[in-house]
Order: sequence, then C-alpha cells, then structure tokens
Amino acid sequence: MNKIPGARSRRAYITAGLASMMGTTIEWYDFFLYGTAAALIFNKIFFPSFDPLTGTLAAFATYSVGFFARPLGGIVFGHFGDRMGRKSMLLITLFMMGIPTILIGLIPSYDSIGYWAAVALVLLRLLQGIAVGGEWGGAVLMAVEHAPEGKKGFFGSLPQAGVAPGLVLSSLAMGMVATLPEQDMLTWGWRVPFLASVVLLAVGWFIRAKVAESPDFEQMKKQGDKVEMPAMVVLRQYPRQVLTVVGGRLAEVTWFYTVVTFALAYATGTLGIPKTVMLDATVWGAAIALFTMPLCGMLADRIGFKWVFMAGTVGILLFSSQFFDLLQSLDPRNITIALAIAIGLVYACLYAPEGSLFAAQFPAEVRYSGISIAVQVSGAIGGGLAPIVATSLLKYGGGSPTYIVWYLGALSVIAFLSAACMRETALGGLPVAAVNGSRHV
Repeated sequence: MNKIPGARSRRAYITAGLASMMGTTIEWYDFFLYGTAAALIFNKIFFPSFDPLTGTLAAFATYSVGFFARPLGGIVFGHFGDRMGRKSMLLITLFMMGIPTILIGLIPSYDSIGYWAAVALVLLRLLQGIAVGGEWGGAVLMAVEHAPEGKKGFFGSLPQAGVAPGLVLSSLAMGMVATLPEQDMLTWGWRVPFLASVVLLAVGWFIRAKVAESPDFEQMKKQGDKVEMPAMVVLRQYPRQVLTVVGGRLAEVTWFYTVVTFALAYATGTLGIPKTVMLDATVWGAAIALFTMPLCGMLADRIGFKWVFMAGTVGILLFSSQFFDLLQSLDPRNITIALAIAIGLVYACLYAPEGSLFAAQFPAEVRYSGISIAVQVSGAIGGGLAPIVATSLLKYGGGSPTYIVWYLGALSVIAFLSAACMRETALGGLPVAAVNGSRHV
C-alpha cells in the first residue's frame, strides 16, 4: 500500500483504531440487544398466540431478517465506501443502526395492534441489518489502512474487540431488566435498554466525527485509481477470494450466534437454567474476549493471520461437544467456563485476525466492497440461520444437541480449508489498470 507523508502519524492510527472499536461497540450493542430480546422476550410480546418453541422460532425469524439484509448493506455501502470514502459511510451506518433501535423500544405489543407490531419489528430489523452490513467493512478498513506495517493484525483486531463490550453492555442491560417482575419486564422493562441507545448514538457520532479519512483511500483519490462499479469488479475478478472468505467466516459467525443467541434460548427454555445465569456467563465470556482479541491480533502479527484463524476452527471442532455438556451439567460454574472458552478463546482466535486476513484478499480499489460482500453473505447464511438451524436440529434430535455439534464440526472443517487457501499479505494498492486491465469498469 502506498503511503502519504504524514497520513499515518502515531496519533492518527491510534485515533482510528480506538474510534473503530468504540463505534463498533455501540453498533453491536444495538444488534446484540435485539438477539437477546428475541431469545427471551419477543416470542411473548409479538407472538403470544404460538406455543413457546414455535414462538421462539418466529422471534428468531425476525432476528434473521437483519442478517439477510446485510449483503444489501455490504453492496451499497461498499460501493460508496470505495467511491466516496470510508469515513462518511461509518457516520451514516451509525445513525441507520441507532435510530431503528430506539424505535423498536417504542413499538406497541401484539395485544395493542396485532400483527402490525411484528411488521414494524421486521422493517426496523431490516434497516439494522443494512446498516451493520455496511458498517463492518468500513470500521475494519479504517483501522487496518491507518495501521503501521507490522501491526495490522493488532489494529485490525480493535474493531473486532468492540464486539465484546457491545455484548457485555447488551447482556448487562437485559440482565438488569430480567430481574424485574415478569409483568413489569414484559410491559415496559424490556424497552428501556432499546431507548437508552440514544445516549450511545450521540457518543458514537462524537467519536467517529474526529477520525481522518483512510490514507489508502486518499492515495487512491489522489491518483484517480477508482472504479465505477466496485462490486462488479469483485465478482468478476476475485471470485476465488470471495468464496474463501465466505467459507472461512461461515464457521465463525455460526459458532458465535449458536453459543450466544441459540444457547441462551436452549439453556433457559429446554434446560431450565435461569436467565440471569446465562446472561452473567455471557458477560464473563465477552469480558475475557475484550482482552484476548487484541492478544490474538498481536499473535497474528507474529505468526500469521490465517494461522490464528485456523487455530480457532480447530477449537470449534474440539470444543463444541464439551460446550453443550457443560451447559447440561446445570452448574453455574461450568456454564461460565463454557461461555468463557467459547467466546473468550475459540471465538477470539477466529474473529480477531479476520479484519486483516480478509482485507488482504482484495486490492484497495475494491477492498470495501470485497470484504463487505463476502463477509455479509456468509453472515446472512451463518448468523441468520444459526439459531433457526440449531433450534430445528435440536427438535429433530429429540432435545439432544448431537446434530448441532455435527453441523458446527462440518463448518469448522470447511473454514479450515478455506483459510489455508488465503494469502497472508495484501494485494496492495495497485493501479486499477494493472489489476483489471481498465481504469473504469
């Protein structure tokens, strides 16, 4: 990547890294809040006429809408991020994520307006999904493209590490309202964490507005190395890179939403574990990940991005069965250990190096589009279907998670092989004419 004099001062890349992390924390707080509410509350608020398991499936279906909208967000914001810059897209996606979250907290219940409540929920979830689909790529690139050589793994892990405090905040918020009497929680308590997002929205805007544009994008703009249709270039010129990123991330995103979202519904609904026990264990796992993700990022700088990621895929293969065994013990200590290892170790190995590893697969001219399309397609398939597939496999297995373990194991093997095919170093900021044979595509 070419370097603009003065563009990557120590203050600039530290500010970019922290801003990416803080902004991602806020946006993921909004997203995880919905997932927790879908697992614990929405089946009773918006689908009360269904039996508990069917109601949970319906709630997870509205949850999945956000994932299926992500590829659209990746295409739209990837296009403008490659054409107009990374920073402006981050500010737009922040508002597109925060405002629907606040509005979700204002939706009347099924008892008040019938199925229109579910319709409103789906529409707002759609906007959230589009926003997250465009946000991730920009946040990662702002950190990685500002980072000095030799530290891209660490700085690429910072926006990833923002997921941990986002999960902690959402779990703590829902944990506090879960202590309310059932009637109070279902009538007004669950709305408070959603409405409180207005404060986080203001903080996020203040932080991200201070970040300078990506040096790589500024260099592209200076040299005129921009393409007309970045998404088309990605799909025509880099199909192998797209497929390997999709195959690699499927295991990570499915693992995460299985152990965080599905496991919450499974433990409380099937095993009868108190909600507070699961939420507390999730907080511990996320708190550990806040420290292990940067450590995994630094390790990736030393031994290679893909080797740390591949270690995480092996972790899924070895630990998925033990994860469910620990939950089934019903012992709060074992449950905490299960979430600590699943999130704080296995997930950290997978997620921390992803930003730098996936960014290295595409040249700067189409990098926002490339990683956004690949990551969000896999997110729609893996994250969107994870709770539904896991719930269905649980039902098919008569309440046993055996088929879920096999499902996770198969995805981990695919991810291992996909990562083995990935390059470690960036394609670089080559002129478009050298990459595609034409400056305008």
